[in-house]
Amino acid sequence: MTVVDAHHHVWDLSVRDQEWIAEGSPIRRDFTVADLAAEARAAGVDRTVLVQTVTVPEETPEFLALADEHELIAGVVGWTDLTRPDVADELARLRELPGGRYLKGIRHQVQGEPDPEWLLRPDVRRGLTAVADAGLVYDLVVLPHQLPACTEAAASLPRLTFVLDHLGKPPIASGALEPWASDLRALAALPHTVCKLSGMVTEADLASWTIDDLRPYADVVLEAFGPDRLMFGSDWPVCTLAATYGDILDVTRRLTDPHDHARIFEATATRVYDL
Repeated sequence: MTVVDAHHHVWDLSVRDQEWIAEGSPIRRDFTVADLAAEARAAGVDRTVLVQTVTVPEETPEFLALADEHELIAGVVGWTDLTRPDVADELARLRELPGGRYLKGIRHQVQGEPDPEWLLRPDVRRGLTAVADAGLVYDLVVLPHQLPACTEAAASLPRLTFVLDHLGKPPIASGALEPWASDLRALAALPHTVCKLSGMVTEADLASWTIDDLRPYADVVLEAFGPDRLMFGSDWPVCTLAATYGDILDVTRRLTDPHDHARIFEATATRVYDL
C-alpha cells in the first residue's frame, strides 16, 4: 500500500526565523527535505504534502521549488494573504512559478487571529472564494473555540473543500471532549469538509502520553468524518517534541481499522489534494 503523509514541514533558520518556536526548544534547528526523506523512507512513506509554516509571501515559492526538485513531495499547501484585493491574480502567479503545479492548497494561521470569527470577515471570504475558483483546497489550522466559525464559513462556501488540520487541536492533555466534539461534528456534517489525523501527540502530555489518551479523540473524528474524509499526517518535525516519525505512523495505524487504511493512508489525500 502506498502511504501518503498529508502534513509535514521543513525550515531553514538561516533563511528565515520561525518565530513560533520557543528559544531552547529541541525543534529550534534546521529540518531539511533530506532529513524528511530519511525519516519517511524508513517509515515506509511514499509521498508527502509540504505545509506552510509562516505567513510571509516568500515561503510558498520556495516550497514549490522544493517540490519541483524532490519527488517525495507530491503537493504543497502554501500561504498567501487572503485579504489582498488581487488574491486571484496572486494564486495564478504562484501556479506559473517553477513547481507551481504542486500548489494544492492555501493555509493561514487562523489559530493566531484574536478575532474568533476571522474566517467570516468579508475580505477573508472573498479570498476563500478565490481559492475555490482556483481549484485549490483550504487547510484550517484553528483552536477549538474557532470551530463554529469554520462551520459557518464552510457552509457558505460549498464549492471549497476545507481540510481541518490536527483535529482542530482538541484539549487532549486535559481529557475534556466538550465542546470540541460537538463543534467538530457540526463541521463534519458538511460533506465538503475533510480532517487530518495529525497533531494529536503534541496536544497531549508531551512526556507521558499514551495511545489511550488519544483514542477518545480519534474515535470522535472517525465517527464524524468516516475514512473517506480522513487522511494521515505526521506533523513532522513538530511531532518530534513527543514522538518519532515512525511512532506517529504506528499509533495512527493502531487507532484505525485496518480495513480503512487504504483510504486514510492514501486515497483521501490523493483525491483531496489531487496528487
